Amino acid sequence: MTSSTIRRAVYAGSFDPPTNGHLWMIREAQPLFDELTVAIGINPEKTTTYSIEERKQMLRAITANFPNVKISCFENQYLVNYARSIGADFIVRGIRTASDYEYERSMRHINHDLQPDISTIFLMPPREFAEVSSTMVKGMVGPQNWQAMIRRYVPDAVYEKIMQDHMYHED
Repeated sequence: MTSSTIRRAVYAGSFDPPTNGHLWMIREAQPLFDELTVAIGINPEKTTTYSIEERKQMLRAITANFPNVKISCFENQYLVNYARSIGADFIVRGIRTASDYEYERSMRHINHDLQPDISTIFLMPPREFAEVSSTMVKGMVGPQNWQAMIRRYVPDAVYEKIMQDHMYHED
C-alpha cells in the first residue's frame, strides 16, 4: 500500500484525563481509517493535572486493542498543520452540544483556509457521553463517594491511575 492510499486521521485533545467519551470517539473513528493518531495538544498556557507522559500512558492503555491507533503529541502549531505534517487527510472532532457545533463549524472553515485538502469528520457521541468532560471528571474527585461517581465516566486504566494518584496524595 502506498502512502497516498493510506487513510490517516488525527483526533486531538488535551485528554487530561481521557474519558469514556474520548474512548467512544476513538472506538468509532478507528475503523474508518487505516491509521488514527490520537494527539495530545500541548498548550503551555493551560495548567494540566497529568503530565504529557502520564496522558500518553493512559491513552496507550485504553487503545491497546486498536492496532491502527498511534499516540502522539504536538505543540506550537495549528492542529490542521500538524495533521499535514504527519500525512493525515482527516481531522476527527466530537460534537456534544450546540456550542460545540458552532465552535467546530468555525474551526472547520479556518482549517480549510489553511489546508484545503484536509477534511474534518464530525462524530456525535451518544447521550451518556454528551455531558462528560475531563474537567468535569477532575472536579468530581474529593467529596464523599467520589470514586463511585467517576467510575462510570472513565475507562478502567484511567480510573486505576486516578485512584493510584489519589491514594498517593492521601498518605
